[in-house]
Amino acid sequence: MRNTGKYMGALLAIVFCVAMCSGCMDDDINRDRDEVTDKEMGRDNYDIRSVLVGLQGMVIPTQEHLYQFMEAMCGGAYAGYFGETRTGWKEKFSTYNPKVDWARAPFSDVITGTYPNYNQILKKEDNDVALALARLLRVSIMQRLTDMYGPIPYSKVIPANGFEPSGLESPYDSQQEVYTQMFKELDEADQALEANATGGNSGFEKLDDVYYGNLRQWQLYLHSMQLRLAMRLTYTAQAAQAREVAEKAVRAGVIEANKDNALFHVEENRSALCFNDWSDYRVGADIICYMNGYKDPRLPAYFTKVPIGSDDGYVGMRIGINSSYPDERLVSSFSNRLMTSKDPYVWMTAAEVSFLRAEGALRGWAMGGDAKTFYEEGVRLSMEEHGVSGADTYLESTGSPQAYTDPLSESSAGAPGNITVKWNDSSDAGMEENLERVITQKWIALFPNGIEAWSEHRRTGYPRLLPVVVNNDPHVDTNYGIRRLAYPSEEKNLNPENTDAAIGMLIRESDNNQGGDTNGTNVWWDKKPRT
Repeated sequence: MRNTGKYMGALLAIVFCVAMCSGCMDDDINRDRDEVTDKEMGRDNYDIRSVLVGLQGMVIPTQEHLYQFMEAMCGGAYAGYFGETRTGWKEKFSTYNPKVDWARAPFSDVITGTYPNYNQILKKEDNDVALALARLLRVSIMQRLTDMYGPIPYSKVIPANGFEPSGLESPYDSQQEVYTQMFKELDEADQALEANATGGNSGFEKLDDVYYGNLRQWQLYLHSMQLRLAMRLTYTAQAAQAREVAEKAVRAGVIEANKDNALFHVEENRSALCFNDWSDYRVGADIICYMNGYKDPRLPAYFTKVPIGSDDGYVGMRIGINSSYPDERLVSSFSNRLMTSKDPYVWMTAAEVSFLRAEGALRGWAMGGDAKTFYEEGVRLSMEEHGVSGADTYLESTGSPQAYTDPLSESSAGAPGNITVKWNDSSDAGMEENLERVITQKWIALFPNGIEAWSEHRRTGYPRLLPVVVNNDPHVDTNYGIRRLAYPSEEKNLNPENTDAAIGMLIRESDNNQGGDTNGTNVWWDKKPRT
């Protein structure tokens, strides 16, 4: 420890002089030279950039630990994308019993990480573009949250008399109300962007790390979000209204080319730590079984190879397993996600939008083309996105998913499904058969965006996934899979009255109540009959 006594006299003298002189200094001189004023922050809209990038960083969380909890542990497991390699983790998302501090992150951290930035934008009442982008970003963030939990704090987080910094003491909206409000806000944002998109330079070129101020591209993303949200409601009583929203969105213009993909560009993609540095996860057996069976050309773009006997290949690990092997053996035995710290965060792609249009066309909606064409275009766009060829051969494939052979002989299983790639034009093919194709190929194209893939799996039942090996939640049917996340105990303790009201909303909206606030209760839009 260094000796600080000899510095104390000089320090006190400095403090005394400052105090004596303060009376003759005006407010501006009193201000710390390093302190930035609101006026200076407003110059060139640097204050807007800070909060916009903050919101963009919450759509798919860029903070590595929040990304880990939401996308790798939770969405990644439930979508069939990732399994954990840490055998010491016994309370975890994949076995439906996450630790208390893990369970709080996807709810509490998202809300408290979003609303301070959102509130700052709301103060910019004279900046229509900033307000529009903020509304669009809030929808992009909170759509994922409501799909994970059901009712959430939404319209009442910001009361008329001021802002509640935490957002965790607010009343909830039912999920139906959240979706209604999201559609309204997207319409309002679209009108504002349209009014400002014809002026050439938007002034947001340096403030935006997704489209760099190109408002027309932001509109393509916005309309694509409308299409995504509308499709989520296909099995609800609001399906007719959802069709209207979807058809209007397509007419207005959605993402059709990879150059318009919604990508959040960062200096360092810290989610790479989860896979490359910490080695906490390896690829799930489900997606490997499908892609190996299809001889999918995207395999070398998605995954690393591992030794298989005398050869190398792609091997996935069963999800929801408590292995008896050491961590190092799991890490070396299964394929890893192939990525670098320079990769952007992928929000939405032309491939996903094409698959959404394929499903809409299957349902008889006016999507601007037929289902088969959009389906095949979705595959081509995904392969183009990942820099691989062979789409024409792939689309003619009649191969089916492989059975799962565990290299460690702990959890082998049959094939998760039997759907083929090739479109069935036969009049004998029902809508469900080709719907399974559409969703399965969308699921492959969505990798690694686990929350969206899990939501689509719950909505449609596709792709068919292997059941978890260990199910530690009696409220969840192992063959049906987890349906939502229970609210964290922190929220119940801090906001008990509103949380109780939210659970009442959840029960009223659900058609499969499994004990109220449990992992087994369906959210509002999860209404497709079980098969």
